[in-house]
Amino acid sequence: MVSIIGVGDNTVDCYLHLGKMYPGGNAVNVPVLAHRYGAAASYLGWIANDERGNLLVDSLNNEGIDLSHSRIVSGDNAYCEVNVVEGERVFGQYSEGVCRQIQLTEADFAFITSHDLVHTSLYSFIEPYIIELHKTSPKVSFDFTSDWDQDYLAQFAKHVDIALLSSHTANLYENRELLAWIASQGPEIVIITGGEQGALVYDGKQYYSQPVVPATNIVDTLGAGDAFAASFLVEYLGNTPLPTALQLAAQSAAKTCQYYGAFGYGAPITNNKFTQKKG
Repeated sequence: MVSIIGVGDNTVDCYLHLGKMYPGGNAVNVPVLAHRYGAAASYLGWIANDERGNLLVDSLNNEGIDLSHSRIVSGDNAYCEVNVVEGERVFGQYSEGVCRQIQLTEADFAFITSHDLVHTSLYSFIEPYIIELHKTSPKVSFDFTSDWDQDYLAQFAKHVDIALLSSHTANLYENRELLAWIASQGPEIVIITGGEQGALVYDGKQYYSQPVVPATNIVDTLGAGDAFAASFLVEYLGNTPLPTALQLAAQSAAKTCQYYGAFGYGAPITNNKFTQKKG
C-alpha cells in the first residue's frame, strides 16, 4: 500500500445557496480521496478549534486520516464562500485563518518523509520549507492551481517531482511548450488541466492527452480536480501505466461531481459571522 501525506492548506467551503459548509482544501482533499482510492493517508496542518475546524477534524477522523502531527490552535479556521449565480459557481469572501501559522519541526519532517509522497499547494504557505521537503521526501507533488505565474514556477518547480496546474489558455494544447519548460526545471511529471478540455501530461519524453469522462447527475464540480490528482498519484505510485492512471483519474473526477463538497460531510451553517470577515 502506498502512503500519501497532505501538508498545508485546509478550508471549509461555505455553500451559501445551500446553507451548508463542507470540509476541504487541496492538501486535505488529496489525501482523503487518495485514502478512498486505496492509499494510507495523513494530513498535517494548522486547524482552528472553532466550529469549522471541528468539522474538519471530525470528517478526517471519520475517513481514517492520520492527524497525529496536525495542530489544533485557537483562532478562526480558513473558509471560502461559495454561491451559485444564474447557474454559475461564484466564490465570495474568504479567510486564510490559522493555516498561515504553519511551522514545521524536525519531528514533522521525520513524519512527512515516512510517506511515499507529500502533496502540497500554492495556498499552503509551504514556500519556506519546500527545499527541505524535496531533499528529504521520496516524492513531492505540488498543485500550482490557476494562480501560478512564470516567476513562481521558475522559483519552485525545481523542488517538485510532480507538478499540477490549471491552464490559462482557451486551448489546452497550446501549453505543450510550457509543460516541456516546467519539466526541464526538474519535475518528472507535469499535468495541466483545462476543465472540460481534460488534461495534458508530459513525462519528459512524451505527451499524453486525457479527455474528460462524462459525468451523470452532476451537482458540484468543486472537488473534481483534487479527485483527479489523488487518483493519479495513487496509481502512479503503484506503477500503473500512465495512460491507465490518467483514465482512472478522469473517472474518479467524474464520480466526485455527483455529490457536494470534495468528499461530503456537509453541515448546516449556524454562524454567519464569516460573511463579515476577509483576509
